[in-house]
Amino acid sequence: MKGLKGKWEAEQQAASQQASQAEQHHPDQPSVGEQDTQSQHWYTLTVDSIRQGKNKMRRRLLVAIGGVVVAGGLVLAGTHYVTANTIPYYVVSVKGQEIGSILNKADLDTLFNEKRAAYQKKYPDATMVLNTNGITTTEQKAYKAQVDSTGTLKQLNSMLTAYAKGVEVVVGDKHVGVAKDQATIDAALKLVEKTYTQKAEAAATNLSKSSVQKLTKSYAYSKKVNKLESVKINEKVTSNEIKANPQKLLSSKELAKVMLTGVEAPLTYTVQEGDTISSIASSYDITQKEIFSNNPDVKETSLQIGDELTLTVPQPPITVTTVEDYSEQVVTEPAVEIRKSDNMRAGESKVISSGSKGLKRINYRVSKANGQVLREEWVSQEVVKESSPKIIIKGTKVVVGEGSGNFIWPVSGATVTSPYGQRWGRVHKGIDLVGSSSVMSADDGVVTYAGTMTGYGNVIVIDHRNGYETLYGHLSQIDVSTGTVVEQGQHIGVMGNTGRSTGTHLHFEIHSGGALQNPLSYLR
Repeated sequence: MKGLKGKWEAEQQAASQQASQAEQHHPDQPSVGEQDTQSQHWYTLTVDSIRQGKNKMRRRLLVAIGGVVVAGGLVLAGTHYVTANTIPYYVVSVKGQEIGSILNKADLDTLFNEKRAAYQKKYPDATMVLNTNGITTTEQKAYKAQVDSTGTLKQLNSMLTAYAKGVEVVVGDKHVGVAKDQATIDAALKLVEKTYTQKAEAAATNLSKSSVQKLTKSYAYSKKVNKLESVKINEKVTSNEIKANPQKLLSSKELAKVMLTGVEAPLTYTVQEGDTISSIASSYDITQKEIFSNNPDVKETSLQIGDELTLTVPQPPITVTTVEDYSEQVVTEPAVEIRKSDNMRAGESKVISSGSKGLKRINYRVSKANGQVLREEWVSQEVVKESSPKIIIKGTKVVVGEGSGNFIWPVSGATVTSPYGQRWGRVHKGIDLVGSSSVMSADDGVVTYAGTMTGYGNVIVIDHRNGYETLYGHLSQIDVSTGTVVEQGQHIGVMGNTGRSTGTHLHFEIHSGGALQNPLSYLR
C-alpha cells in the first residue's frame, strides 16, 4: 500500500506541473473551477484502478495457494503410494556370485534343515554336515521389487552339498581307511585281537579231535590253549578328523578286515625243514596251484631246504603278536628193563613182556606274529599215565657198540625249544635242545657217519646195533669219526649253528627200524 501511495503522489505532482504549463502556453484553458472538476474525476478513476488491482492480486494469490495445496496433496499421496509398494527382500549369493533373491530369510533356514535331514536319511550310519560355507544374504528394498523366492530356493537346493564327519585311520605311516569315529576304530581293533584268539582256540580244538586216533601211534597231539597270556598290536594306530565321503566310511567289521588282510603283495619264502607245498599253502591260506603258478620250476619231489619260493599273499598293515600257553599230550614208550642171562650170547635178546605205553602232558609257551610261530618254548611236563616196562632178556656176552635201548638226554640241563612232529604246518623230524654245549651219545653204539649233511650242517649218526639209530645235527665241532665205538654219555661233539639253523642248538632224532620216533617218548 505504501508503494501505491507513493505512486499516486508522484502522479499528482506530475499533473500539477502539466496544468501550470498549460495555462502559460494556452490562455484559453478552462478556469480553476473546471480544473478542480477534472482532477476529482481523475482521482476517482485512479482509486478504482487500485482497488481492482488489489482484487486481481488477491484472486491470483488464492489461485496460487490453491495450486500449491493441490500439488502438495498430490505429492503426499504419491509418497504414501510409493512407500506402501516398496518392499524389503534378500539377495542370495554363493561364493560372491548372486543367484537370486527371496522375500523371507527364514525360508533359507527351512531349506537348510530339509536338505540336512535328507542327507542324514540317505546316509543314516554317518554324521552328516551340510556345507553352507560361502552362502550369504544381503538385505535390499525396492519399489514393486520382482522377487522369485521359489526359483532362487530351487537353484540353491541343487547347489547344496554335504559331507560326513569322519576320521582317517593310519597304521604306522600307512593310510588304511576312513571310519565314522574313534569308537569304530576301537571296535575294529578288538575284532582283530578276537580273530587271532579264535584262530588259536580253533586250531587247538581241531588237533584235540584228531589226537584220539593217534594215541595208538608213536606220538599224539591233544592240544589246547590253557591261557592266552597277551595279545598286542605292534604298530601305532592313529586317527585324524576329516571331511569324508559318506560312501567310503568303513564299519568296524570292514575296517578289521582291511587290517587283517591288507593288499596282496609278493613275498619271498625260504623252504625250511619239514616243509611241503601243501603245508606252505596251508600256512599262508593260498592254493598249491597258486604256488606252482608263481614258481613254474618247483616240483614237490625236488623241494629242498633253502629253496626260495615267490608267494603272492596278503600283507596285513597290522602285526598282532600273541603269547599263548599250550598243553600237549604225548604218548610215552615203555621203559626198557634189561635182564641178563648167562645162557644167552651177548647180542642175543628175548622180549618176555612188551610193556604198555603211557601218556604225559607237555606245556609250551608259543609266541606268534599274525598267526605265524616266532618261538615255541618248552615249559614243563607231567605224567598222565605211567607206562609199564618192556622186559628184555639179553645174553651176558658183551657185544661191542650195542645199546641198551634206554636213552639219556644228549645235553646236560637240556631245554626243548622245538618239539617233534607236525608243528604249525610242517613236520619236525626230531627235537631241538639248548643247554650245555657239550653233546653226548644218548646210548652205546657205533658212529656210522660224521660229516656234513644238507640242512643239518655238521652231523653225527650213531647205530646202536639194536634197531635204533640217533642223529645229532647243527654241530659246530665233531669230535668222533666214522667207525668210533662210543658209550652212553660219552662226549662226541659241540653244539652249534651250522646248516639250516636259526640259532645255536642241537637237533636230535631217534629212528627205530628206519622209522622216525618222537624222542620225548624215550628220554626220561
